[in-house]
Parts: sequence; structure tokens; C-alpha cells
Amino acid sequence: MKRRYSLLITGGLLLMLTLSCSHTPSQPNHEQSAQYRDGKFHNSSHAQSAESSALMNTLWRYLFEKRKDPVPADPVPLSTIDPQQLVADAGTASLFRLGHSSTLLRLAGEFWLIDPVFSERASPISFLGPKRFHQPPIALDELPRLRGIIISHDHYDHLDKATVLQLQHKVERFIVPLGVGNHLREWGIAEQQITELDWWQSIHLGKVELVATPAQHFSGRGLGDGNKTLWASWVIRTQDLSLFYSGDTGYFDGFREIGERYGPFDLTLMENGAYDRNWSKIHMSPEQTLQAHIDLRGKALLPVHNSTFDLALHPWYEPMQRLDTLAAEQDIRLVTPRIGEAVPLQAIPEYQAWWRELRDSIAESAKRLAPSG
Repeated sequence: MKRRYSLLITGGLLLMLTLSCSHTPSQPNHEQSAQYRDGKFHNSSHAQSAESSALMNTLWRYLFEKRKDPVPADPVPLSTIDPQQLVADAGTASLFRLGHSSTLLRLAGEFWLIDPVFSERASPISFLGPKRFHQPPIALDELPRLRGIIISHDHYDHLDKATVLQLQHKVERFIVPLGVGNHLREWGIAEQQITELDWWQSIHLGKVELVATPAQHFSGRGLGDGNKTLWASWVIRTQDLSLFYSGDTGYFDGFREIGERYGPFDLTLMENGAYDRNWSKIHMSPEQTLQAHIDLRGKALLPVHNSTFDLALHPWYEPMQRLDTLAAEQDIRLVTPRIGEAVPLQAIPEYQAWWRELRDSIAESAKRLAPSG
């Protein structure tokens, strides 16, 4: 009974994450955007409307479908980031996974964050909702000064109000898709700190160029604000490096166009996790993640959007395991650092399949607990 009650609470929260009754900010006019019509932003296809009808079916399955290994049985291995060493090595271009899609970049001697979520839960409520499997590998107050924070869209597992407010005096600029800046203004972020971009628009900050590129997803944080803000993927370039971050997205032909315009990429950070048959147009399966990487003309692939929150029905380790198998079959370079482990971008080393050890421990426990005879 206790477990069923917990499931009902969690399932209700899933619905709330989409239809939360939080305040809906006023929206500026974005009529000049090709993606904006009838008061909302749109994909190049009809992905939003096709997927929204599956919400209740997904909620029902989340509540009552028997699940396998939704969370790790053992602690997720972390590599703690030393803040002093982080600054001392400022001349080395590097990347650090912080969990889920949150990523710290050190580029051209400056620091950047992508979709930082440091809160305990990916939720509008501090005591309910998907809880972290692990703590961040560095504390917020240990982060260095930031040249910029890049946001892909306004969902709670990518745009975290508490994190934004704690970092506002440490960051020069928030670079966000159209409309997302209005959330920041509502939270008290200064206008001069906010840059909003439409698809294919770009900005140079120091030695880094950022380009907002298309994605196939949706947006919204409160009741009545569905698709009032844009979602985006991002091209991140310096003189020596070219990176791509997918944000949340379904597979679509836009990857090929991005690859033709801006590829090849030294590294792609690709969504790989929290997928489901009901979300096939707005989240990618591992097979689609790999194909998108190929379309982008990526040289190496680092999977994100996994291993931190329980946001779907698959086993927690499945996204990494499936992608690892697929990449080996097609001879694709897969980069799988532990959370917090440094990835030097000029010469990316090999990394171990760290999740396999945790997955195998589950199997061993099951064998020990299985009745004999």
C-alpha cells in the first residue's frame, strides 16, 4: 500500500510537471520568428500535438506497470571536481559531466555551464518529484566565474530556478532560446545578462561562438504556457574546437542540415535517456541518438540526459548499455566519463563502461536472493 501511494504521488507529479499551476509569465511578441504563430512556437513537424494525447497513457503505465531497476542499487560513482585544480588548468579545454544534461565546459580559458540543475529534485516542488541518484560533483559555491550559461529549453530538468538564482552574480550572460529570457526576468535576472536567440541566430562571447540550432521538442512550466517559449540545440565553437549539444529532441532531418552547415563536430553531446514509445517524436531512442550523431558528422559522441533522475519507464542503465552496444557495432567513438570526470577535448581518452559494474551488482543481488531449488 505504501509503495502504491508513493507511485500515485509520483505519477501525479508527472502530470504536474506538464500542467503545473505555477505562475505563467507574460509573453513578448515573437512574430518575426518563423517558428512562432498563433501565439505559440512550433516544430517543423506536428510533433507536439501527436505526443500530447499519449500523456495519460504514459502516466497510467508509470503508476501500474511493473518496472525493472528504475534507480541504481548502489551509489553512482563520482569523480569530485577540485575547484582549485579547475582554475589552475584553465588553459586546457575540457568538459565535465555534472549529471543528467548539466555540463561544465572550460573553453579558451573561460567557463561555461549547459542546462545546470543542482537541485535535489527535477520538480517545481522541493519535496516531491524525481530525486537525484547522486550529488553534483562540485558545489555551486565552488564553481568559478562563468562567462555564460547555455539553456536548451524551460523544462524543470533543464532550467532550474534555484540554481539560476544562486549563480546570477557569478555569470556574465545567460544565452537562451526565444521566450526563455522572460522566466529569467521574472526571477530578477538583469536584462543585460540575458541574450535570447532564434534558430540559426548566433553570438560571439570572447573566443566562443554560440549558434542556436533547431530541435524537435516542446516547452512549458505552468498551466497555460505550453510552447510559449522556444527550444533549441546548440553549436559551440572556438578556433580549435567544434561541439554540438542536442538538448531534448526527437529525431528529425534537421540534424543533417546542422551537420551540413556546421559539421564536422569534434564531440556531440546527445540526448540518450528518458525515452519511451509514447514520446517517440520528442525524445530519441538510442538507435536514433546514434543516427543523429552520424547525421551531424560527429567524431565522438558523449551521451547525456541519463543516470541522474528517474524520468522514464526503462531501467536506469538501459540508455548507456544500448548505445554502447550500437556504437561498438558501427565503430562509433563513444565517450562515457564518470560524473565529474574530466574530458580533455583536444585529446579525448578512452573511458570505462562504469554503469555496467552497477548493473552487474543488481544481477548478482537477484541471484543471491532467488529461492534455491
